[in-house]
Amino acid sequence: MKGYFMLRHFLGAALLLLGALPTAAQSVIDCDGWQASARNIAEPWETFSRGYANGEIRVALLDTIEPAAGAFYLLVLTPPRQELGDRICGIVAEDDGGIGFAGLDFQQIAAAYEPATGLTLRMPAQRFAPATAGFDPAILAVSINQATGVIAPRFEIP
Repeated sequence: MKGYFMLRHFLGAALLLLGALPTAAQSVIDCDGWQASARNIAEPWETFSRGYANGEIRVALLDTIEPAAGAFYLLVLTPPRQELGDRICGIVAEDDGGIGFAGLDFQQIAAAYEPATGLTLRMPAQRFAPATAGFDPAILAVSINQATGVIAPRFEIP
């Protein structure tokens, strides 16, 4: 299975170099769904999770295994703290139906901070393309505003 996981990332990176950009709406789904199960955190955890803003923002790669063409999600925990002290939790999915990405290259995640928008994370992503049964490349950008708790995903042109 590990070889398949790496092959999907290799193919996605190769497609990313070809320059095609998909258009679709990304969404943030609630952490109460099946995608948020702890068993879906990609392993090893220390490789596929990161902390930002002195640990107040945490992100982790989720791999639900199935559906294979949409099994990857980005888990985001962010302030502001809620009434019981827990953080806001959101899962970035590829579409409003809760389907994930065909691949997320968590190892290539890059972070930038802008006071007006907050923390923005960028990483190569792949989407399943039903018309070709292949994968379309993209750059997933996720802006996280600690003050409001807004998690705003979008695709950017590579």
